[in-house]
Amino acid sequence: MIYKLESEYIELFKLLKLLDLVDTGGQAKMIVAEGYVKRNGEVETRKRAKIIAGDLLVVGDDVTIEVV
Repeated sequence: MIYKLESEYIELFKLLKLLDLVDTGGQAKMIVAEGYVKRNGEVETRKRAKIIAGDLLVVGDDVTIEVV
């Protein structure tokens, strides 16, 4: 999926919630903390990581998010 960034950045857990990949912000923080999210090929465990245009996220084994 492609996410069009409307500002300079979005925090990782907010993006996961916004895209309805989780039901709550708490769930988003949990999957990030447990290492289920990769950012540009590396595991990202910072819940508030600033996601910017050009980032490629992989959540679990089946969801890929391209940030533009």
